[in-house]
Amino acid sequence: MNYDITKHTAPQMPTLGNGTECIRLLLSQASKDMYEPLVPMLFPVLGAHLSGAEFQYPDLTWKETCGQMANLVSDTGGNKGQLSLLVEAICRDFRAHDEEELKKLVEWQKQVKTKSANKEKPARPDVAFWFPPSDVTSAAFLQNAMACESLGGRTQYLNMPEVEMADRICGGHKAVSQMFRNIYDRQRAGALRATADGVTGNPILRANLTISSTPFATRNFYKNDLFNGTFGRMVFSYKPRTSRSGRIPRQGKYTDEFYQKLDEYLTRLSICKGRFVINPLNKLIDQLATDMATLADLTDDDTLWDASKRSLVSAWKAGCVLWALNGQSWTTSMGHLVEWLVYHDLWSKMQIFADLLGNDANTMSEAQRRGPKIMLDSLPNTFNQSQLEALRTQMGKSKEGTRDQIYQWKSRGFIEYSEQTGLYTKTQTYLNR
Repeated sequence: MNYDITKHTAPQMPTLGNGTECIRLLLSQASKDMYEPLVPMLFPVLGAHLSGAEFQYPDLTWKETCGQMANLVSDTGGNKGQLSLLVEAICRDFRAHDEEELKKLVEWQKQVKTKSANKEKPARPDVAFWFPPSDVTSAAFLQNAMACESLGGRTQYLNMPEVEMADRICGGHKAVSQMFRNIYDRQRAGALRATADGVTGNPILRANLTISSTPFATRNFYKNDLFNGTFGRMVFSYKPRTSRSGRIPRQGKYTDEFYQKLDEYLTRLSICKGRFVINPLNKLIDQLATDMATLADLTDDDTLWDASKRSLVSAWKAGCVLWALNGQSWTTSMGHLVEWLVYHDLWSKMQIFADLLGNDANTMSEAQRRGPKIMLDSLPNTFNQSQLEALRTQMGKSKEGTRDQIYQWKSRGFIEYSEQTGLYTKTQTYLNR
């Protein structure tokens, strides 16, 4: 494991080297304080440009780059608005397409109005918006999903400056959890839906989402969905409160040269069609899965373990996008970025929700929240079973889990047992990790 997510400080993003030039280009338009928080947010919007391609996950299933959802979390005035500027730059082609689609719809509406009540109305044209407005209703969102499906399985992308906007597209807050899970898993909407012209359908939900919100709004919005799978499916990118520097952050100028370079990368996404297996990426995800199991054993944290499984899938999808951006080739630097995305997501989740995931909901301040604690670090180099039992009790864990945790640590080579002394000792392998 190359990152420690048990600290309040965010895992440092690796140097963006060979193969990550598009990400560097996009960050050139952001202020430096937003580099790390913005990177995970770029992949849903970039992934929406990649329609008509499937990639094989290590479990041998085929997945598209739709279903990517990310939530940027920062305090009010934390420069979250820079995301929308980047989104508009990336989605210029989407905007142009949607303007033409809107013209078709307006013309159809004019024709409908000119027909008398006893005249046959013209059929509604097949109109699919790629970048619907953030205040789209649930009915319009599902109708658009039907249109995107009938016109070739296009992914629609939505950017919501406030997390509460998700209630509107999902048909109310109680429906958010099911809708998000269907979007992530590329499932159908789950029920037949009636459109304005009487046509019913149950479309596959190909959509990518980005959301911006404050820590308070984020915790309030997701607090009832931390244990039903919704929490793990959403990628979180958290920017902690920074010092009062008194300096206004500088952004880019979005020049013609920037747009020309960006369009070259977007073209690589649009022409990527077919089925692909990215072997080095899959090998990396297999290794990271082992690392996640190790981290879960060190912290004895089932919630972290459950969340990590989908963090791996989300980072893997980002890796697929990077592969297409890089001319369908893989580099070591791309692998480093994918690895960081996994840890940054888990760190962000723990920083925002750690107390809600435990027994102290709504009682801890932001400064008091921390990620999962590696218990072996809190024990002396040589310890006995009673010391671990006491530590587990202090952390709110059961004594009954002590023997199993010792077994896991021994099997992973983290500790050794001495029959003579009856004590456990941390191995050099663990100390040098």
